[in-house]
Amino acid sequence: MGRRLTLYIVIAMVAGILTGFALNRAYPAGDATLASLADTLKLLPEVFLHLIKMIIAPLILATLVTGIAGMGDSSALGRIGGRALGWFITASLISIGLGLLLVNLFQPGVGLQFVPATPVGDLATADFTLRHFVLEIFPTSVFEAMAKNNVLQILVFSLFGGVALSAIGEKGAPLVRGAEALATLMLTITDYVMRAAPFAVFGALASVVATKGLSIIVTYGVFVSEFFFGLLLLWVILFSLGGIFLGKRVLLLARYIREPLLLAFSTASSESALPKLFEQLDRFGVPRRISGFVLPLGYSFNLDGSMMYTSFATMFIAQAYGVNLSMGQQIAMLLTLMVTSKGIAGVPRASLVVIAATLTQFGLPLEGIALLLGVDTFLDMGRTATNVVGNAVATSVITKWEGMLQVPMDPDAVEALPPHDTPEQGRRGLHLDPEQ
Repeated sequence: MGRRLTLYIVIAMVAGILTGFALNRAYPAGDATLASLADTLKLLPEVFLHLIKMIIAPLILATLVTGIAGMGDSSALGRIGGRALGWFITASLISIGLGLLLVNLFQPGVGLQFVPATPVGDLATADFTLRHFVLEIFPTSVFEAMAKNNVLQILVFSLFGGVALSAIGEKGAPLVRGAEALATLMLTITDYVMRAAPFAVFGALASVVATKGLSIIVTYGVFVSEFFFGLLLLWVILFSLGGIFLGKRVLLLARYIREPLLLAFSTASSESALPKLFEQLDRFGVPRRISGFVLPLGYSFNLDGSMMYTSFATMFIAQAYGVNLSMGQQIAMLLTLMVTSKGIAGVPRASLVVIAATLTQFGLPLEGIALLLGVDTFLDMGRTATNVVGNAVATSVITKWEGMLQVPMDPDAVEALPPHDTPEQGRRGLHLDPEQ
């Protein structure tokens, strides 16, 4: 299904844009019929995302518990966690710094003097405090955390569960086998759900283009094009850093993650890509004991595209309102975003919340958020796909660091993979040179 699914998604993207454009041209702006049709089309991605969210919590719980229990000792867990956080901090500095560099170079907001006409709406800035963030890390109930798909809280519970299962040894073996079976079950369900992905992609793009029109891209063309150029440059940097550790095999990684990338881009949802990303990293040769721990951690702390967006968009607003920030203030902003961007997990419209908090701290007009709302959906597509790239590269590099990267298998093979941990297990299909 691999190559065909990718083709179907690309076809659905093109068809969705064309259908949305046709609807946008056929009905005047604000027409009730157009709004109704767009809302009906939006039902397709919403159903798909509901199905994906159904998979997320049990998949993360199962993969984390089996991964941590399989490490055997807490020193390995600490080493992998330390390396992961070191990579995340480095990638964060690069992402935020690149955003500041490019927005100062291009200066997309200079001379615009926008007057915001769109209300900002209800952003959850009241929840954006250190106290809230710390309390949000620790679950009061694992069932509540799973019901809300709170990745960070599931990670904390699974950390305790995996270490405890490793400590009790043979007594916990049935639970470990049960978690392995649950992970395999969730990946099989993922394969079924992914067959609906092209319909979700079609509905998502058709609905957005029908209501916004392609003209919104022209209106904000300079800002959007320069930001996407920045994302492309960030991709080059991330893959280049990955190539230092993975060699030529980093090019193969790009091929393996193409489907999660397309899903993340077209639906603007990281959740839609996570189950497929687990499966494709399995095929790439990343053992589940690594991906099961690093990926959920990365989804909370390693959002490279979102972090670049926060610095780029904040400076864009400052430029649009003619506010000059000194280099010292911009460095302070970089360090502020470095910390605050780590607290966005579980906060609605997270990137906009971080930007709003930063605007307030640096005395910039909060209503400048309104300048972003018109194109935020399109920008979200790019930064979400970049988040997937960053986490895929990080997980693969850390696996290589640990000396556990296995022989890859055919990325287009149909079978779902079990949560294997050795090169001999699950290496069905095409066998490739691991250094390719």
